[in-house]
Amino acid sequence: MRYLVTGSKGQLGFDIVRELQKRGITDIVSIDKEDLDLTDGNKVHEYVLNVKPDVIFHTAAWTNVDEAEEKEDLVYDINVKGTSYLVDAAEELGCKIFYISTEYVFDGTKSGLYEVDDPVDPLNVYGKTKFLGEQEVRQYSRYFIVRTTWLFGINGSNFVETILKLGNKQEEINVVSDQLGSPTYTVDLAKLLVDMSKTEKYGTYHASNDGFCSWADLAEYIFKLNEKTIKVNHINASEYPSPALRPLNSKLSKKSLIENGFKTLPSWKDAIDRYHEELIEKSKQIDKGN
Repeated sequence: MRYLVTGSKGQLGFDIVRELQKRGITDIVSIDKEDLDLTDGNKVHEYVLNVKPDVIFHTAAWTNVDEAEEKEDLVYDINVKGTSYLVDAAEELGCKIFYISTEYVFDGTKSGLYEVDDPVDPLNVYGKTKFLGEQEVRQYSRYFIVRTTWLFGINGSNFVETILKLGNKQEEINVVSDQLGSPTYTVDLAKLLVDMSKTEKYGTYHASNDGFCSWADLAEYIFKLNEKTIKVNHINASEYPSPALRPLNSKLSKKSLIENGFKTLPSWKDAIDRYHEELIEKSKQIDKGN
């Protein structure tokens, strides 16, 4: 089987490629924005039909949530039109396509866990365009839509690294405590996605590491793991204004995974522990290079 991975320099795309390689798969075409302009329909069509993949992992997207508020047209072109071009090519080839979506399709006002068929009501441009991208994918039959939350991985910037950098500069930080979700390790999600690609259990799924926490809880756990005595002040999201509104409740139900026989991901604390070890190993490799 041949795999095409878009957004291969992002956190998830990078780990999907690594996971495929770990399984001895070599027929992988990995691309990023400098390799293919997803907003150019003709180029996308020509490229994909030339590659002839059996599976497309579409992880590429505009993901800067705040900046998206000021660049709605460009974000739409990337997240919606770009996705539709890939879907058209996938349908022509008859290959499987994975679309990575987000909890931001919901408004976060539900008291319990969000199910895959709950009504959507995105609060920001990013969430709106990701849902419209979902709708493009649903026009084709051989699709997997996987919504996930709070991604972190070795190949890119994320909350964990940001918090660690702040902890090196400050003895006290303010972190939002009324937004709840699941930190999700791209290593774990990549394994699940590759497993899913071996099946024909098409549909919409929620996938994130097990358990829930607030951003403040996560920050405290990171500092404890790194033996840093940083005071974390718990604040409300309303005290930390930003251009884009974000859902307070990002808790996703794993019911769709379980019903289809897929393994749920390990706990977020276990994932953070393993990512901590990966960061240590990365630091050692950098030191050796110097």
